[in-house]
Amino acid sequence: MHHRSFFRATPVARALAVLLAGAAASAFAQQATNEADQPRAKDDNVRIGTVVITGQGDRLGAGQMLKEDVAKARSTVTKAATEKDRATGNPYQALAMLPSINTFNHDATGLFGGGLSVRGFNSDQLGFTINGVPVNDSGNFAVYPQEYIDQENVCTMSVAQGSPDSESPHAGATGGNVSISTCDPEDKRRVRVAQTVGGLNLSRTFVRVDSGRFADGRAKVFVSLSHSQADKWKGEGQAKRDHLDAAFRFDINQDNVILGSLVYNRAVNNNFYNMTLAELNSKGYYYDYSTTFKPRVAGVNGTAQVESAQSAPIYYGVALNPFENAIVSVSGSFKVAKDTYLKVQPYLWYGFGNGGWSDRAVSEATGLSGGAVDINGDGDTLDTVRVGRASVTRTHRPGVTAELNTTWGDHALKFGLWYERADHRQTQPITQLNADGSPADIWLRDCIKRSTGVCYQGRDWDTISTAYQAYVSDNMTFMGDRGLLTLSVRTPHVTRDVTSAQSEGQTLATYRIQRDYNEVLPQAGVRFNLDKQQQVFANIAKNFKAPPNFAFTGSNVRLVNGVITPYVEIKPETSVMLDVGYRLQTNLGSLSATVFNADFKNRQATATDQATLVSTYTNAGATNNRGLELEAGSAPFFGGFTVYGSLTLQKSKLKDDLQASTAVKLPTSGKQMTLTPETMVAAALQYAAGPYYARLKLKHTGKQYATLMNDEETPAYTTGDLDFGYKFADMGIVKSPTLRLNISNIGNTKYRNPSSGTGNNAVTYTSTAGTVAGTAPTYYLGAPRLVTLSLSADFQ
Repeated sequence: MHHRSFFRATPVARALAVLLAGAAASAFAQQATNEADQPRAKDDNVRIGTVVITGQGDRLGAGQMLKEDVAKARSTVTKAATEKDRATGNPYQALAMLPSINTFNHDATGLFGGGLSVRGFNSDQLGFTINGVPVNDSGNFAVYPQEYIDQENVCTMSVAQGSPDSESPHAGATGGNVSISTCDPEDKRRVRVAQTVGGLNLSRTFVRVDSGRFADGRAKVFVSLSHSQADKWKGEGQAKRDHLDAAFRFDINQDNVILGSLVYNRAVNNNFYNMTLAELNSKGYYYDYSTTFKPRVAGVNGTAQVESAQSAPIYYGVALNPFENAIVSVSGSFKVAKDTYLKVQPYLWYGFGNGGWSDRAVSEATGLSGGAVDINGDGDTLDTVRVGRASVTRTHRPGVTAELNTTWGDHALKFGLWYERADHRQTQPITQLNADGSPADIWLRDCIKRSTGVCYQGRDWDTISTAYQAYVSDNMTFMGDRGLLTLSVRTPHVTRDVTSAQSEGQTLATYRIQRDYNEVLPQAGVRFNLDKQQQVFANIAKNFKAPPNFAFTGSNVRLVNGVITPYVEIKPETSVMLDVGYRLQTNLGSLSATVFNADFKNRQATATDQATLVSTYTNAGATNNRGLELEAGSAPFFGGFTVYGSLTLQKSKLKDDLQASTAVKLPTSGKQMTLTPETMVAAALQYAAGPYYARLKLKHTGKQYATLMNDEETPAYTTGDLDFGYKFADMGIVKSPTLRLNISNIGNTKYRNPSSGTGNNAVTYTSTAGTVAGTAPTYYLGAPRLVTLSLSADFQ
């Protein structure tokens, strides 16, 4: 593995690396607190697949790190770090400092979402859970970080960079998994109120009420509400978000516990326009959707009015993403025998919303199935009328996880099951556009109907995805607990049952395709304590991702002998991930180093199938990712300083050429995978003493490629954030009043990130076999500096 690119990095990157080394050095050179105060990760005894903290969460790396004992790579951010972040922040922003995390957000507030990759695996190749509930999209495994949490209610966010845990309820994770765990209700009655204001007309109000212990001290509840809104940093438009979190805990007795949680989110966002490099160079950094709406043509009975759609970029008032979702779960841990517990967690995930809006012109005479329709209401069906169209998704997703765990001598055994049935309905109706350019109904419930009374549909898909798995694991200690051997196997199974109805967007008759995917996924790891402070570990695991539902729709299918069939039968993605690492964990700080290698097969992408010579969603080859992750954090030293740092050096290599047309293969073999910077360095320096704290965070992201041909490069960039806080003295019933100042992108750096879609080639490729036209990739642009101020207080 070549690391020259790191040593030739920018001066800023080298400075960050020095700061990282300082984090490690401080772990051995400074006076610190007792080791018992250092935070340590521990498996949650109720929720499946989550982590809790033992010890003081702010005592190591300013809350950016925990002491780990697992036989694999894992990094965790604690509440001590996230509570200092901007209150509107999302999980991608909170995880950004950890090793191998490559992330970006559409803006600094976190309200517009963003993207994330880990070791070159995109977010739709990672498993995400909240309190043990899977939240990846059931159709395409996408992740929407702005929907899930209110920062004040989160205790930990944990990343297993290489492989999902054996109990992870995922059928789409060829990379690792991200687990988010919210805090239980407080033991004492409390009301917390917080208000945030700042640039971009940002405003956020948060209220949380904790009941404290009641019912003889066995029960406690909390409910929180928040409203956030902010303008876009470029162009017109804004984000509005309303969020509800609620949870309860009921301790039946010491050995039997029931938890419940509810997350509800409703947001309406205007989108950012993602530019190509040519547009960026010609239009400028702040170019966005149009601020003027092309005037409508008034209808006149008896004559034909012909409207044409507004050219791209469309009017900002139609570039929308309204969505609401809810996650409800109840989890219980029950002692059924000596050292034996049953954990059960039923859950329900619900979502409804839309995106991908377009301004379209539809013929009243021929544009709708079933006959002519008077769309503009002028009394005739002679016109071509402008309408708004968007892709609507509605998901009902009930499921349950169950686990029986027991201790037998030196063995900790787990036997578990997971089952869920997701009904994923995807449609594409049209709605009227008002004179001011706004849609008649942003939710598209009020749609334009055919003469039969049924909505026009650009697509009409219903996917029933039934997923289940069994797993068994054994954590066996040996040599007086110095060693830990972990063996596990899980057997995920997914059935895609896709019905695609004939519609305005599909000339084929209604069809149904059903496919089953399953895999046996073994995992083996060992962790050995060299002494009380040093340990080594190794882990190898096979991972799996089923094909997305859209692989069985649209241009990906064809009619053969009267039967609708995919152009190519897609195989699941698989990867074999190897981690080998070392940890030094003292009362002065911690250092972790991991070498990893991932062999990734059957990568899913759009390419030309050699058998049918049709461009379709198919398997496009193999990739190898390998690298080094370093993470270090100190305990407080010199009266209140704390340092954290991470370093990632990685190399990805495509192993196959890509069939890009009927005659031409793109020579992608040997190229670097997109969204995989070779170098990433992150460092944080915090000073906290008495009521004050100040924190500086810096992140350098090395160059990366936007296409598989590596013919368009995204330059390296460095950003920095500053956070300050002051806790005032109590004032009667007002407890812990705290003022926080957050400044993001302090250098006002301009930078770009490739969009999450993988492009093949940006520049036209020509060979003796033929030509493949280039397609310009689009970019998410870094948001400028943003300053916000938050004031919070508790009332008891």
